[in-house]
Amino acid sequence: MCDETKMTEAGAERDRGEKPPKSVSVYDCRSESSAASARTIDIADMDYSGFLRALTQEFSLSTNETFVISTTDRGEIDAQLYKELVDGKTLLLLKSMNQELPAANQERIEFLPHYHTLVQCGMYEYYASEGQKALPYAFAELIDNALSATAKNTGIRTIEIRLLFDESQGGPAIVVMDNGCGMTSKQLNNWAVYRLSKFIRENGLKSEESGYVRPDPVPRSLNSDISYFGVGGKQAVFYIGQSVRMISKPAGSPDVHEFVMSKEDFEHKEMNKQDIYSGFIRNRKPGDYSHVNVNEEQFLQTIVTEEYGKESFTAVVITGIQQEHVTYLKHNFSLWTRELAHTYHYYIHGVDGNDKKKGRNTDHVSNIDIKISLFDRFPRVPLLMNLREVDNDMQTLYINSCVSTFEFKATGAGDSLVEGLIRYHPFLYDQETYPLDPYAASAGPTEDEDEDCIILNSEARGKRPIFECFWNGRLIPYTTLSEFEWCAKPKKLGAVPFECYNRISGVLFANDRFQVSTNKLTFMDLELQLRDKGTIFTKMHNGQEQRVNIQREFTNWLKESHERFDKQVMFQGFVGSVTRTDVTTKRLQSPWAKFQAIKWDGKTYKKGQNVKSVKTQPILYGSIVNFFLYGEHEADVYATGGCVQIALEPKELYNELRIIPISKIDRLATPAAIKKKIDDELAKLPDRLRLTWPEGNAWAENDARPAGTPMGPIKVEILNKKGESMSRLPGTAINSKKLLIELKVIWHSPKGDVQTNSHIGVHSTKWEYWFKTMENFSKLGKYTLHLQTMSDQKPESEWAGKRLPNYTLNFSIKEGEAVSFVLGAISSPVQVGVPFSIPLDFRDEFDYPTQPSCDIKPQLECGSLQLSYEGTAFGTTCVIKNVRAMGKINHPNKMYTVKVHIPGLKQDSQSLQIALQPGPPHTLVVFPDDDVLSVENRTPANFKVEVHDEYQNITTHPKLTVRCQLLGAPDLPVDVVDCSNTGSGHLLTKPLLLKTVNADQILTAKFNIPNHRTVACVERQLRVLPSSRISRLEVYRQEEDSDDITVLQNAERIDWTAGDVLGKLCFRMYDEGNRLVSLLPKLTSKIKVNWTPDISAEQLSQGKLPPLCVPSQAQREHFYQVSFHDQHTVNFSFFIVPRPDEPERLRVNLSESTVKMGEILSGNIHVEVVDQYGNKTDCLNADIVKYLSVSADGLDKSALAIEWQATGGQLSVRGVRFVGGSPGPRELCFKYQEMKEFVRIEVTAGPPVRIKLLEEPEMPFQVVNGQGLDTPLVMQLCDEWGNPSPDQRIVITMKTQPQLKIKSSVSSQPVDAEGKACFILENISGPKGEHQLEFRGSFGRKGIPGPVVKLNVIPDPNKPVELSIKYDSAATLRAGDVFPVFTVVVMSEEGTPVRNICPANLSMLLWKGIASGSYPPSTASTLKCSKRKDTEKDDCFCFRDKQIPELAGEYVVQFVLALDKTTHLWSKQISLNVVPNKAMRLAPETPPPTPVVSNSAMPANRTLLDSLPLKIMDQYSNPAGEGLDGKVIVTVKGSGDMVVPLFENEEKSVSYSLIKGEALITDLALLENSPGVDGAEYILQFIPEIRQTSVSIAPYILPFRFCNDSEYQKVIVSFTKKKDRLSQTILMYQEIFETNKQLTSELECQVRDATQKLKELKSELMKSGLDVSELTTVSAVDKIINNKKAVLSRIESLPRRKCGIPDPFKGSPHVLGKVGHLALVEEEDAAKVISWHILGDMDCVVTETTSAAMKIYEDTHGRQQVIPLETVHWRPNDRPLPHIRNGSPLFRPVGNPVFVKDMLIFPEHVESCNKVFATLLGDTILIDDLDSANDYRRGVVQNKMQCPTLLTRQGERIRSNGKFGGLQNKAPSIEKLRGQVFGAPLPKGHKHASHQIELLQQYQVAIQKASDVQSEYGSHLQYLQSPEMKRKQQDLQQQKEELKELEYSLATTPKRVYAEGVKRRLEPETSDPSVSSKRSRRKKS
Repeated sequence: MCDETKMTEAGAERDRGEKPPKSVSVYDCRSESSAASARTIDIADMDYSGFLRALTQEFSLSTNETFVISTTDRGEIDAQLYKELVDGKTLLLLKSMNQELPAANQERIEFLPHYHTLVQCGMYEYYASEGQKALPYAFAELIDNALSATAKNTGIRTIEIRLLFDESQGGPAIVVMDNGCGMTSKQLNNWAVYRLSKFIRENGLKSEESGYVRPDPVPRSLNSDISYFGVGGKQAVFYIGQSVRMISKPAGSPDVHEFVMSKEDFEHKEMNKQDIYSGFIRNRKPGDYSHVNVNEEQFLQTIVTEEYGKESFTAVVITGIQQEHVTYLKHNFSLWTRELAHTYHYYIHGVDGNDKKKGRNTDHVSNIDIKISLFDRFPRVPLLMNLREVDNDMQTLYINSCVSTFEFKATGAGDSLVEGLIRYHPFLYDQETYPLDPYAASAGPTEDEDEDCIILNSEARGKRPIFECFWNGRLIPYTTLSEFEWCAKPKKLGAVPFECYNRISGVLFANDRFQVSTNKLTFMDLELQLRDKGTIFTKMHNGQEQRVNIQREFTNWLKESHERFDKQVMFQGFVGSVTRTDVTTKRLQSPWAKFQAIKWDGKTYKKGQNVKSVKTQPILYGSIVNFFLYGEHEADVYATGGCVQIALEPKELYNELRIIPISKIDRLATPAAIKKKIDDELAKLPDRLRLTWPEGNAWAENDARPAGTPMGPIKVEILNKKGESMSRLPGTAINSKKLLIELKVIWHSPKGDVQTNSHIGVHSTKWEYWFKTMENFSKLGKYTLHLQTMSDQKPESEWAGKRLPNYTLNFSIKEGEAVSFVLGAISSPVQVGVPFSIPLDFRDEFDYPTQPSCDIKPQLECGSLQLSYEGTAFGTTCVIKNVRAMGKINHPNKMYTVKVHIPGLKQDSQSLQIALQPGPPHTLVVFPDDDVLSVENRTPANFKVEVHDEYQNITTHPKLTVRCQLLGAPDLPVDVVDCSNTGSGHLLTKPLLLKTVNADQILTAKFNIPNHRTVACVERQLRVLPSSRISRLEVYRQEEDSDDITVLQNAERIDWTAGDVLGKLCFRMYDEGNRLVSLLPKLTSKIKVNWTPDISAEQLSQGKLPPLCVPSQAQREHFYQVSFHDQHTVNFSFFIVPRPDEPERLRVNLSESTVKMGEILSGNIHVEVVDQYGNKTDCLNADIVKYLSVSADGLDKSALAIEWQATGGQLSVRGVRFVGGSPGPRELCFKYQEMKEFVRIEVTAGPPVRIKLLEEPEMPFQVVNGQGLDTPLVMQLCDEWGNPSPDQRIVITMKTQPQLKIKSSVSSQPVDAEGKACFILENISGPKGEHQLEFRGSFGRKGIPGPVVKLNVIPDPNKPVELSIKYDSAATLRAGDVFPVFTVVVMSEEGTPVRNICPANLSMLLWKGIASGSYPPSTASTLKCSKRKDTEKDDCFCFRDKQIPELAGEYVVQFVLALDKTTHLWSKQISLNVVPNKAMRLAPETPPPTPVVSNSAMPANRTLLDSLPLKIMDQYSNPAGEGLDGKVIVTVKGSGDMVVPLFENEEKSVSYSLIKGEALITDLALLENSPGVDGAEYILQFIPEIRQTSVSIAPYILPFRFCNDSEYQKVIVSFTKKKDRLSQTILMYQEIFETNKQLTSELECQVRDATQKLKELKSELMKSGLDVSELTTVSAVDKIINNKKAVLSRIESLPRRKCGIPDPFKGSPHVLGKVGHLALVEEEDAAKVISWHILGDMDCVVTETTSAAMKIYEDTHGRQQVIPLETVHWRPNDRPLPHIRNGSPLFRPVGNPVFVKDMLIFPEHVESCNKVFATLLGDTILIDDLDSANDYRRGVVQNKMQCPTLLTRQGERIRSNGKFGGLQNKAPSIEKLRGQVFGAPLPKGHKHASHQIELLQQYQVAIQKASDVQSEYGSHLQYLQSPEMKRKQQDLQQQKEELKELEYSLATTPKRVYAEGVKRRLEPETSDPSVSSKRSRRKKS
């Protein structure tokens, strides 16, 4: 409870005449034995004396006993302090004031948050650390408190932070200790109160209070007054951990006060409903740790023990440290301690900071020690740190890298004061000295990286702000100040180069008059106050203020610092620009300017000069090739950085180019030392090779050696020119290149050179370069041996363009003697007795061909054959001639081994395989060899024949055909067999077909070989016998028990009844001699018939055939066959012709089966009488017509006709027509006698005659203007009887009234296959009221009437039609100021504001000119809508803080609303008049050229200005002098003590009239022979003096040049004109480049913003469960969105209950919608019964206001029921169910009762819906079933409670009066509700999928935007690198150089004081001819 609340309550009690309760708790501390509990004494009605009496009585004090009563802060209670005691105060009963407490006691306190918690809680979020770790800032809050506590210490101020992370000691914990003043119990109580700042807190009793006293001003505001708001300590400890223990001992008190706050204690009190913001302060003696749990907090015991001997202290003990904090503090110890050292830099090191150059010799030495220690578990070594030892914080780096400082002071309103300091960090030769942040800066190129020749920290400060800001000496880390106007980089190049502005850093020290945030992270108003016009900046010099022009003083200081301390390099001899591909960073590869020399530190380095490197590995010696400087340059230039390209020397050794930074040139190396080093290296180069043969087998040049002769070993030495052996190229021992010798042997083969040997020889100290013996020279031909010296690093034969030593040896290899032979290929196969030859090939030991001796005698052997040969022939090859093989061949194609042996060779035997085949045919052999062979007629004769060679081997031969010819009878066959491939064969003759063979006949078979006449013929005899095969079949029919046989003839025709069976068929078989053949099973099994596959073998063996079923269709004859299948086939066949059976039934044939209703069936119906198989009979005739009847449902018999057709023998029926009924199939019945037949005829709808509207709702349709109908209009084409008629030729046309505009998919269309036509009315527009739509059908000229649909058009409350603009039209619009607020209201058709407008679609267009037309020009500026404030209406869109153009004149503003991509809504154009701003300065409209005058006699040469109009202008160059009159005084100013020229009439000033802010300066000229410095530049100052003294106008300054003569004046005039022209052009170019630079910066910012947006959306997508690794392109995201939309569509398309009530009023202003659409019900049964219960109210429209309800009532002519919410009386009712009373159930109900209103789900308008349904449903209850409902009602009524209406999930209702039953209390099925039912909510996954789609769409837009921005950024960068821009840069550079030369020329012109003119005018001229005049002397020279 806050103090104000207490006061209020106390006043209220006094008003009632009652005193508030008041008591104190008293501890008896006199005894030293043990702790005593507190005793409470009520002192409400006591004075001080009464209190002492009560105290004496309570503690039994004797009258003579001495005691003291005090507060816990040891303040003695007297009569005055007694009056200030408050209720609940804790007091101590002591023996004396200095008595030590015998035991600890507790003081109850309250630390309710102060009211500032509510007032200022929204100012900032604490520790919004901008991506940094907040822990250092949390520690800073505790250090702030410690600094404030130790502010009055006279000695060392010690602040210690202990990180106790040893878990064995009870850690982790953090302790912050100081030796400050400590806190009393009251101060400790104040510390616990949140937001109780130092300005409002009470530190004790009022009599003891002194109030807050602001410290006296001190340098840098280092007053330690930084514990301020009563916020940081609590936020810090609970950010670090979960619990804090405050231990403090105030100075002068013997007691220690201890207080604990913890998150766990807060939660416990909240759970137990106790006062959360209350607790106890433990008051104890120092070192008393009896309350400490040693097992859990052992470290705390150590801290308490340290209390002994301390006068005062405070310790903050934080426990429950978060693990992530522990990890951070351990792993980043140096980082966060460095941050703390930076924050308190000036408290630690004093006002001058950590200046190592001055050391500690200063008057401002700090006495503050901030120590940090980290203790981890044993045995890890503790980390100890004193922040004074940190030397890499940014302020230390700034202080120690600067060379000059500029001090200033800024004084504002009140006592606000800022001390400022700017430091200069110079450029030294090759790098900027501006310090880099050691942790934030990326690692730049190291010192030894020669390739990256880029200036370290090339942009110095770059885009970082200049000033860091301190408050009361403490860093405010998140507030920096970029610059002040007076120290900002100028737009035009002046005396100070632009880069110097990047070499300054600064620091601001603000006092506490500037507000900071409660977390001390940001200033709230520093920059605004400092940029205020009332802020005065003064320069500080030696501690004294100087009121000077701060900008001029700063510029002079900066210029002096640049000239004194910056050291740059002069690049000379520009050659051109190149691209360096050796630079790894691609963007830095171009452009690089190439120069031939540099001037550096007083020395000149030129191309070709030898130099030595320093700080490179290795040290390089070489000659300069080029100098490189990054950037666009075209002439000599001073610059920083740069590189040098050197050719390493000696070139013969290195031959390499290297590029190193210029800074690595050794400036101390002398040319002689460099040359000597190079010459020494040259003398050590290798010269030749020396070759020796250690084993004496030397090879001479062109030697020829047999194949296989070994070469080597070989020893090689490398000798230099001195003959010394060497193995390395000259160089250092570490990186010198070793020498290798490569040995190669090349064989010059016929196909080209082939390398046979290749070895690399490595040097050895024992045997130099040694190559082992080579034994692989086995190939014939010429060879060359090469020895070549090479380097081990580059395997090349040349070094530095010169070939290394080498050696060459040529030799050849020839073939050796024959040692083996090889048998050549022979022609295969070999035939027996046929001669062949064997070739021989002789070889040496390497398998080369060679010649043998001539006396060789080959020996041939073969085991089973006899071999012989004629002799041996020699030539190119050796051959054994005419070899013959003879013998019997046992196996055909057998391989035989022939062994050839030649004595005298190393390999004297070889074998070959021959395939031996039989020889030529010699004899014919025929088997069998009997003289006579028997064979039956009709069978073939079989013989085997063989052809033999002369050794009885079966042989083969081409065309070896054996012929057999039969002799002895006519027409006998001739047969042949081919034995060409086998030499034998079986000859099977053709069957012998003799006509009559009654007895044996003898035939002769003759065999011969026609192609081999030499082979003799062979003959055999054949005996032919008669055949026993079946040759005839006979089929007959024999009835059982009868001997009569009916024999069937072959191919006989038989008539038989259709469907009958022909049985009793038998068969017999006869052979060639007409002999009856016995029916054996092996013969009968070969009998087949074609009428059945199933034949009984038993029946066949008895000669019986299977029965034959005659076909049932009497249509054609049928063929039947009996056959015997053996080697030949015997057949027997006959034919059966079926005939019809008896009449059985009717058969009806339809020509058409479909007929339209009312039309006659086309075609005739034929009726026939058929038998049981459907065969037409001939029983009908003409008389039968009268006996045939026809019937069917709906059959019109009046048109029916039956006729007899004699030609077809059938009846014909026609005239079938149906009328009435529904379309579909009809059964048509035909009857004759007892025979009936039914046929089905499909009856379709009749011809269309009318059109009707399906599902016709209540008319008229309610439709919002500009919208469409929710449901399409479906038209149905019908016939005369109302049946749908699908005549697709009919076209239905929609006709509208002229004033009604309808957008539909079609206006006319043919009906579909169902006779329907669907019209979707997408958009309906028209005047308010009822309209009609007429639908008609047409086919040709035939019209079909249709329905008329009535539409009631309602104005669209959400359709914007007008933009209403409101603004302060009376406001004066001054150039450069801010426009008044433009308020835009979007009006709808209904005339009401539209709220659902996206502000991004609303724009404000501004252009200069007058209002004309409806649309703005393309050059108009576009301004976006401002963010809506909380106080503004939601239907208003404001354009705030829009800047007025700087150019005065007429302007037009117009507002536009983008309705979609192509449609826009424009407002009326508004004319605005922009007037000039406040008059600021005097200036011409067009700057004049720089005047150049002389003091000659000619007036024209002395004239400064002929005519110059001047106007008073505002800061934007608008004429602003209207109404200002006065005069303009023109004076001449010069620099320093320079002589000033005089105007004509010897005046120092001239005045001109100023009228209405304009003055015309005419005929302004100097005095003839006026004094002045020749060639000097003076300033014309035009000072306006205005009669209106309140107006301050800045003067106009115009420089001019003064000359002493006209000749010199002409030169200066030309220079000045050129300078003016160049300055103007340079300014134009610089504006272009500055614009491009700003655009680049803006695009970079957009790229960063787009990238950051992508990161944020990625995080959101990952949280929603999406994998972002695949979402890299817009198409990929679009694919995922489509997939998610498909999922969403599937979810939405799932069958779901929906409310079918049309709701055209939803979306109208103040309209919620119809009741049925306002709620959803999940359960199906519940939805049905609830909807039925309020069925009469389901279509009621709910509105917010009565006027909206009346509007709907009037628009619908009273047909629509409405309910306005403002007329509904409703009170929130949270009553429980009736069976619950006082939180306890009266009985245990069954059936799960629940209020019906709790079953409803409201998608929107929750509060309003609660009100509506509470009115409609009341306390209606839903329960499971009727039994449960009756039981529940009975229980409620018996407890004397009113029972509301009960609904059951089964659909019953029990009214509140107890009535149930009947149809009126039973809900119908949900289908019968016809859509008037509450819908079901979407599945749970729908919301998640929708959220994902929304995120993905945002991400897709972000990707597209990032891509577009990146593309635009890339295009812009490409444009900046375009030839056009490069040309402009070159032009700018060239013109700068020209301007620089001009300025140099003008600056170096000798300045001569011309005073002679004055002297001549005052004194007479002398005529001494010896002294010539000054002008004549100048002419002579």
